[in-house]
Amino acid sequence: MWKGSMAFQDEAAAKLLSSDLMELSLAVHKLADHAIKLGGLGFGASFFGLIAAIAAIYLLILDRTNWKTNILTALLIPYIFFSLPSIIFGVFRGEIGKWIAIIAVVLRLFLPKHFPDWLELPAALILLIVVAPSLIASTFRNNIVGVVVCLIIACYLLQEHIRASGGFRNSFTKAHGISNSVGIILLLVYPIWALVVILF
Repeated sequence: MWKGSMAFQDEAAAKLLSSDLMELSLAVHKLADHAIKLGGLGFGASFFGLIAAIAAIYLLILDRTNWKTNILTALLIPYIFFSLPSIIFGVFRGEIGKWIAIIAVVLRLFLPKHFPDWLELPAALILLIVVAPSLIASTFRNNIVGVVVCLIIACYLLQEHIRASGGFRNSFTKAHGISNSVGIILLLVYPIWALVVILF
């Protein structure tokens, strides 16, 4: 009797997961369709870049809370650097970013007790944006090099997350695994879409 109920629960969980993945694919299809209608493929790349940057920031926040993972979240910093939309990147590369960077450096150097650990990676991102040479900040960011870097980082993080979860199925069925899985899948959408735009 007990084995029968376990099999029924496993079957019900598989059906539920299958229907959720089907709904997710339909939502992604509708999102892509609407993005193309709004402004063509180029707008879609900018939009997905924003979504990917938000997903990366979300994963950074998750890692700094109780949902700690074993994945190398420092890789999200170069990912955000390459996927951040140009308008936001320009703001942080200008005077605002310089002020934030100088405050972060002063706090870290002279008041290390008042500089929380969770600010390390965001401060590193701002410093990277401010001091990156034009070759990286302008040329590589806006062509296939930046897209390939984002794709490599997203694939690596997905692979590490699946391994840390104990398999593909567990990465979508454990409570904290689902949120991380969705965030990492969103990281994959931008570079794939940008490659389609660049190559076609």
